[in-house]
Amino acid sequence: MTGISTVRGRRTSKKSTTSRSKSTKRKRRKTSRSMPVWLRNVLALFLILAFSASFYYFFIRPYAYRWKPCGGQKEYGVCMPCCYDVHGIDVSHYQGRIDWEELFAQNQETDFPIEFIFMKATEGATLGDDTFQKNFALAHKYGFIRGAYHFFSPKTDALKQADFFIKTVTLRKGDLPPVLDVELTGRKSKSELQKSLKIWLDRVEAHYKVKPILYTSHKFKTKYLNDPSFDVYPYWIAHYYVDSVKYAGKWFFWQHTDVGSVKGIKEEVDLNVFNGTLEDLEALTIK
Repeated sequence: MTGISTVRGRRTSKKSTTSRSKSTKRKRRKTSRSMPVWLRNVLALFLILAFSASFYYFFIRPYAYRWKPCGGQKEYGVCMPCCYDVHGIDVSHYQGRIDWEELFAQNQETDFPIEFIFMKATEGATLGDDTFQKNFALAHKYGFIRGAYHFFSPKTDALKQADFFIKTVTLRKGDLPPVLDVELTGRKSKSELQKSLKIWLDRVEAHYKVKPILYTSHKFKTKYLNDPSFDVYPYWIAHYYVDSVKYAGKWFFWQHTDVGSVKGIKEEVDLNVFNGTLEDLEALTIK
């Protein structure tokens, strides 16, 4: 019995020693893996700064202009660009039902009356805006200079898109030229996109006997449509949250904000100015 107890004691002692040895190794590993407090704090500060900078760049900076003090006159809920006499809006089904009586009445109350209205007519080769026909007719009834635009789908045959627009939109004397709204590349190369756009533009120009208006953003125009062949079309530039247009070339319309508040329209609406007089705008219309 004594011999057995001794052996058991030795085994127990050996196990205890082994256990302590493993525990010590774990502690050493844990100690060697732990990060110094100062380094942890530096990394945390770096992550906070990186996140803050990214958040400002992508979510605050593009809209900072909204919160700038208005140095000029304010109307429609925004600071109006200086020194333009002719103002307008563009609408689609996103604006919902328009109260044309109220929209017309406000022109008698403001220093910035709405003179022209562009309306979305078509998109791609099959999608028509379900508010277009009614809005287009009422815009004419209430005396607004009206225009119709097509939202271009790069993945759809350009000729089919042009024919769909022509089938949908009847333009009369006094209407603005047809508009091609270009915002997407559809993963096409620059040359492929330009070729498709020219097909639409040429087909529509041949039908209406007038050069279409080309709508796109400042960045898109300079990156994808900087070819001289596109400079012959009246340019409608979308350039938000800036005091003035930065585009160096010739332009006719400037969409300066997408958060306008106009009586008769429940949803926010795009506001535009024309780069000229009312007589110049009328001269641009279809004869």
